[in-house]
Parts: sequence; C-alpha cells; structure tokens
Amino acid sequence: MQSGDLLDLDVTDVAHGGVFVARHEGRVVFVPDAIPGERVRARLTDTAKSSFWRAEALEVLEASPHRRPHVWSPADIGTDPESRPGGADFGHIELTHQRELKQRVLRDALQRFGGVDSDVVVASPGADETADGTGWRTRVSLHVDDEGRIGPFAARSHRVVEVDDLPLATPAIAEAVTGGRSAAPGRLDLVQPADGRVRALPRPETPRRRGRGGPRPTVDPALREVVTERVGDRDFRVDAGGFWQVHRLAPVALRDAVHGGLRAAGRDTVDPDAWHLDLYGGVGLLAASVAELGGPATRITSVESDPRATDHAGENLAEWVGARAETGRVDRWLLRTEQTASNAERARLRAGVTVLDPPRSGAGREVVDSLLRLRPGTLVYVACDPVALARDLGMLRAGGYTPVSLQGLDLFPNSHHMEAVAVLTDEGPLS
Repeated sequence: MQSGDLLDLDVTDVAHGGVFVARHEGRVVFVPDAIPGERVRARLTDTAKSSFWRAEALEVLEASPHRRPHVWSPADIGTDPESRPGGADFGHIELTHQRELKQRVLRDALQRFGGVDSDVVVASPGADETADGTGWRTRVSLHVDDEGRIGPFAARSHRVVEVDDLPLATPAIAEAVTGGRSAAPGRLDLVQPADGRVRALPRPETPRRRGRGGPRPTVDPALREVVTERVGDRDFRVDAGGFWQVHRLAPVALRDAVHGGLRAAGRDTVDPDAWHLDLYGGVGLLAASVAELGGPATRITSVESDPRATDHAGENLAEWVGARAETGRVDRWLLRTEQTASNAERARLRAGVTVLDPPRSGAGREVVDSLLRLRPGTLVYVACDPVALARDLGMLRAGGYTPVSLQGLDLFPNSHHMEAVAVLTDEGPLS
C-alpha cells in the first residue's frame, strides 16, 4: 500500500504525541482524531517506514461513547484534514476520558523508559473554567502568512488556517482575535496577564544575518513590557513576551504540587542554611515555591539562560536574603559548580532541594550526570513531556535516587499535553 490509500482501522490504544494506535496486517498505524475502541476510515499519509505507517482519520464508522462534538468546530473530523487547525487534538474526547488517556500515556512512558511502575493520576489543576475544558489559555501564539492570514497552523503542518474563534483561549483573548488585527508575516502572540488587559505582541519574521556584519534583528519594545502575574498573595514580574505558564491555574497548581511532593519526601520545611537550586528557573516561580518553606534567610540559586528572565527572577526573589539569580546554561553552570564548589558548599547542596523544569527534550545525560555527582538531597523534577521525564528518571534511579512522589497535572485540556511533577530522594549509588 502507499500514501493516499484508504483503510478501515480498529483503534486499540493511545500513543505519546496525540495520536492513536491501530494495526493493519500486523503493522502499527498511527492515526489522530480517533479514540481507542473506535473503528475509523483513514487515509494513509506516510508508508515509508517498515515498522509503522501514519494515516489521517476521515470518518468514524463506529464511535466511542467518549466521543463528543469537537470543542473547536473547524477541527472536527467532518472537516478536511488539511483544514483542521492544530492545538486541540483531544477536543473530540469527553474531558474525564482525556485525562484517563493522558494517565495511560504517562504510566506507560514511566514503565517503558524509566522502569517505574506507578499508579500516578493526571488531574485538573483546580476547578475547570468550563465543563468542556475551554477558556483557560492566557497566552496564545498565532501565525501570519505572506497573504496576511492570521490563525493557527493546520495540524502537523506550517500552513495557516483562518478561524473565527479560539475556544481554548480566555474570552478576552478570543474577542481580541475576532476583532481583527493586522500584522507582518511571522507570529502574533496574545497575552492576558493578571491585570486582565490583552496585549498583542507581533513577532515578524526577520531576515537571517549574512556574515558577522549583517543587521541584528530588533526586539519590539512591546515584548519587553513588564507585566505582573499573581500566584496566591505573591507577585511575579515577567516580560509580556517572556515565558509564563499558559493555563490560568497552572502557577498555583505547580507551587502546590512542589509543596505536596516535598511533604511526601518528609520536608514540610526546608533547611534555610542548605543550598537549594532552581534549574531552568525562568522568573523564579519554583524557586519561590521552595524558599517559602524555608523562611527569609533561605539560600537558593536560580539558574536561567535568558538574561531578561534572570533579571526578573532577582527582583521576584528579593525578599529572601540568601537568594541569587544567575544567567547561564544549566549544563555549563553545573559543570562549573562541580569544579569550584567548596566542601562546605557541596555539603549544603546535599542537604538541599534542587528543582528543575527543563524544556520538552528533558534535562538529558550531561545534566543528570552532574546531578548524580553533586547529589542534592532531594530533587523535584517538573516535566512537560512524559517520555523525556521517564528517560531522565531512569538515569536518576540507576544513580541511586528513588521517586517518592509522582503527580500528573492536566494543564492543557483538550490537547494531548500534560505536566508531571516527580520528587526523588537520594538513597545512595547502587552497589
């Protein structure tokens, strides 16, 4: 068979990445827009690999009881696959079942790639904004093509699809988009911080530099407007165009998950005289979550590669006299710490908590190896990719760390994405 051929497929499982699993004559076929237990008609899109094929769902022949009309009508299975916008690939699934499927993906990844058998659950970060899991995004990125069309990319493509609504966004952002905005080709971000006012932040395409003397792209001042986000009774300063969690409830949910995980590890408080780290620290949200448990003298260092975020982290952590915010790549910073830390500093680090929130690719071998040599007493790993988390946990377990707490958070309803928080303690290297 070849691309373009039609197949009727029985969908049996969910896979990482927002696709579902079927089989044809023993060969795995990955297909989106389906649900385990369904029979769908699909069109093959990629038959190049002998181990698996890819297809796109065209029609539901036998529907799952968990199927519902898609929360984003342009993404419904009745739309031609080339015109379905991406970003809501679980929107056709009843919300509770979405979380069950994410839980299945997370547990499978932990077992297969990390050797961890876990009954971890994936739960809402709080009371859902709406019964169907819409209306929660306070940050949205759209794309602008050469013809001036503004919208998301079509699923699994780089082609802009114009849409009339953005159901996952907050009502204010959705209204700002439908009001119409012009922008140069590139990207258009819409941000609604705690003050409720929507900012439209254009990120036009810039020509690549030609040689060292080429022009440097300018940064739109709007991207550097400093806005305030609120987490409980604490304010955080962040650039409007900088990184902040996109779900309105996510920052509080992550803070609470860190606190709950540390309690499970026997740390209702943290030692203010120990040395605590926040790796990939952003503007200091997780550093503050740890420092809150240690009091005003808590010694904590936030490490972040973005100098603007580091500046804000320094301001956001100012109430802790032992807090520092340093700019640097985490892998290089850890290697330098290995080389320069005194015996007293190493002892404080071993008594402390290190929290890390790496990018989607995970921390990786170099960072994990440095942590295994420095051996912080407790690790809190915040992850947005279950496979990357599981791989890093596997390396940490082999090095003597034991998971004592695992929690899944559905910070991205109606998509396949999720967040997980793992807390590990140092049980010593394996003999």
